[in-house]
Amino acid sequence: MPPSPDSTETPQPDPGDLPLDERFGFGANWKNFLRHLDDARMAEARDSLKQMLGRTSLAGLEFLDIGCGSGLFSLAARQLGARVRGFDFDPDSVQCARHLKERFFPDSGDWRIERGSVLDQEYIASLGEFDIVYAWGVLHHTGDLWRALDNAATRVAIGGSLFIALYNDQGALSTFWKRVKQLYGSGWAGRALVVTIFVPLYATVAVLKGLVRHRNPLGYINTYKNQRGMSVYHDWIDWLGGLPFEVASPGDVLDFLASRGFRLQRLTTTNASGCNQFVFLRESGN
Repeated sequence: MPPSPDSTETPQPDPGDLPLDERFGFGANWKNFLRHLDDARMAEARDSLKQMLGRTSLAGLEFLDIGCGSGLFSLAARQLGARVRGFDFDPDSVQCARHLKERFFPDSGDWRIERGSVLDQEYIASLGEFDIVYAWGVLHHTGDLWRALDNAATRVAIGGSLFIALYNDQGALSTFWKRVKQLYGSGWAGRALVVTIFVPLYATVAVLKGLVRHRNPLGYINTYKNQRGMSVYHDWIDWLGGLPFEVASPGDVLDFLASRGFRLQRLTTTNASGCNQFVFLRESGN
């Protein structure tokens, strides 16, 4: 069970955040991803928001993007009409999001991008409340998942939505993947070993999926962007290297947020490695 957890360009250091030189380079990976960003990927990102939130438009809504990463979903929310505030702990990720804003909404005052930590309680409290708080695949990379989730939940207005994705708890298998990630982060030799072992394995599986599902060896890879607009290779690297790394069972997440006045609206489970997706409605201020 989870424990009960107790605009700044340069937030105060927080003990839950590993120093940048001990973390996976999420922002560097996102910079590479943005080279592949196109209209189809942006459309998929917008569609994933609309589908999970049950809305065709976000016009007039306040949207908080916690751990904005590449900035793709801040962009999607802005394209759907929301007023967006996004932040990330990784300076490279902040730079990615700012690049997208300059490219698509250079003069908009309805999209703010900052550097900040979801574990920095003073910073989080300064943000105010939002109609939609979005944290996809982020909170489990902070080093203190349950405190991060608690802080994120406080930013949802009564009647608002919390849309999160968290790594699925697979017990011993999750422990195995944590060891792989630690090896990846141990230096160039460990990183080379992990990539040499797993990328060819993943590529082989991807080719087999392509043949089975599409009768085309590249079918799975070519259609992967239909999953939220993502890139299969960059997701592989994110998975293999992503530290910090924590997991949560759906039941623990539901119990944790129910005690804080949230009711589950939508759940998509992976039943494997990867993320479970949740959308909650905040009904009270418990």
